[in-house]
Amino acid sequence: MGENKQSGDLGEQEVISLVPCPNCGKKLMLLPPSYPLFDTQCTGCSFRAQVKTNNCKPKAVIFGAGWDIMNKVLKSGFITPPLITNFKWKGGQEIRFYPFVPKGNLKMHQLSPKARRANYKMFNYTGLDKLPYFVVYKK
Repeated sequence: MGENKQSGDLGEQEVISLVPCPNCGKKLMLLPPSYPLFDTQCTGCSFRAQVKTNNCKPKAVIFGAGWDIMNKVLKSGFITPPLITNFKWKGGQEIRFYPFVPKGNLKMHQLSPKARRANYKMFNYTGLDKLPYFVVYKK
């Protein structure tokens, strides 16, 4: 298993153990691996969110995921899924909830032809430092 995948899986586990649902306060649970767009959902209401883990202090740009599914969802008139970021660094941790990430804060990029997933289209979340968020856990 790749290091980023392991870090992401651990980060998702941390989120569901440390953070209650931002909507109703009940427990969050993980969705099945490779579930499109969302990583977690509430056990009591319809809340779902994407979870991204970064082993660094909070920053403005983080890796997103595959572009094609996100692009299709946005073209269908749906909004970007809510985002939970799990920033972890030596001596600290901050989990943030971004209820709304505008489409303009998603920047598509394509992997190189020599990458393991050659020419795969992905996106980054950008401008997170300028978006409203809630700190839902801090250590």
